[in-house]
Amino acid sequence: MKNFKEHYPIYLTLLALSAIIYFFQFLLFNDTHDTFFYLLQDMAFLPINALFITLILDQIVSSREKKSRLEKMNMVIGVFFSEVGSELVRYCSKFDTEYEQNKDKLCITDAWTFSDFDAATDAIKKYNFKIDSRLNTFDEFKNFLICKRDFLLNLLGNPILLEHDIFTDLLWSIFHISDELYIRKDFSALSDEDYTHLSKDIDRVYGLLIYQWLSYLKHLKTNYPYLFSLSLKQNPYISTK
Repeated sequence: MKNFKEHYPIYLTLLALSAIIYFFQFLLFNDTHDTFFYLLQDMAFLPINALFITLILDQIVSSREKKSRLEKMNMVIGVFFSEVGSELVRYCSKFDTEYEQNKDKLCITDAWTFSDFDAATDAIKKYNFKIDSRLNTFDEFKNFLICKRDFLLNLLGNPILLEHDIFTDLLWSIFHISDELYIRKDFSALSDEDYTHLSKDIDRVYGLLIYQWLSYLKHLKTNYPYLFSLSLKQNPYISTK
């Protein structure tokens, strides 16, 4: 209603301009029959015209908005991997009993095609990582997550990520493992049940993290080759455990 009032003078001007044109048409041609005939004909086409314009404009606007949201979302995900994600992969991989095999599969190179990324992503969906929380200590892992907590909280509150279910699930899983480690003050006194629970938590984070990482690198290869080359140098699977 507010917008209507703001544009009210424009609407009146357009209607007045139309009335003036019809008035001069009557004066010049003195033929009301043809004028009303073509007026009604034009009015009959207006709904069809409006339909086509609405559909086309809606498709164009929706496509642009979707592309814009995707770009912003991938920018945020890129910041996540720069600040947290890549290092988090390294921490999680220290508990991976099949690290060497997975390293060979996920050591992405510039030669990877889109089909390679799709195949790797599909494989990760079905793959069950073999995580053993006894393979490494937790102190450094815990301190890292605590230091990054404020950054992760800011990400979780970003409205751009609300429609990205996988990334939101990843953030929640990271917060969960962070809380699990935080409440445990003495890791030397962990029970078998604790180790089993932490293994499941790490597995959840690890799987979602690798899946999101592959999707992000595919996006970079498609749209930003120079950023893709930089990401390859920061590949967490290139460095040793």
